[in-house]
Amino acid sequence: MISVKNIEKKFGKLIALDQVSLEMEAGKSYALIGPNGSGKTTLIKSLLGLVVPSAGEILIDGKTILNDWKYREKIGYMPQIGRYPENMRIGQLFDMMKNIRQEVTKTDEELLEAFKLYKIFDKRMHALSGGTRQKVSACLAFLFHAPILILDEPTAGLDPVAVEILKEKVLHEKRMGKLLIITSHILSDLEELSTEMVYLYEGRLQYHNSIAMLKEETNESRLNKAVATLIKQKELLASVTE
Repeated sequence: MISVKNIEKKFGKLIALDQVSLEMEAGKSYALIGPNGSGKTTLIKSLLGLVVPSAGEILIDGKTILNDWKYREKIGYMPQIGRYPENMRIGQLFDMMKNIRQEVTKTDEELLEAFKLYKIFDKRMHALSGGTRQKVSACLAFLFHAPILILDEPTAGLDPVAVEILKEKVLHEKRMGKLLIITSHILSDLEELSTEMVYLYEGRLQYHNSIAMLKEETNESRLNKAVATLIKQKELLASVTE
């Protein structure tokens, strides 16, 4: 569904992405991990069309996304920090989004119900807590039945009940055959929600395989231990080849 072919992105002398190639399929959930500055955000922004790669190309359903804004209708995006018009009410925000996407006649409002956001539709965005903003962002990401979902730190700031509601929604969408890309510093969440792992370091793709295979290769039963072992192996290899 998504093909990333040898993309590079340079910001002056900084190489944010260096010859990254990926194939991501529908029905799978990809954990996108790496330290700060590894290129995760640049890759996400490239998929969203907010950053144009310096080289290479990105295809969605076999078509290049370059100079084609329509493909974005296939993506539901939950940002790490949602920024919305501060004086707008929650209900007005959802009405505005529905008016923009009038071709979608049936929306997915399951999370709106589960989070009970209808009860506070009159609240203005500036009056919301960080957790409630996260709930709004989650609801918007799933609202239009997009076949691709990109969730950036989706559980950050959510209370335990909301975390479980969102996790169940993510797993349901994966069972429905959607493609999910999830970033999180909480590896236990990724282990629960993802089947594949994409590990970036200094703009380069260091690992791309199933989480089950990673555990087998590192002889670890938990994802956090497996990732730690992978990083040590990569560091050792780099030191030997220098």
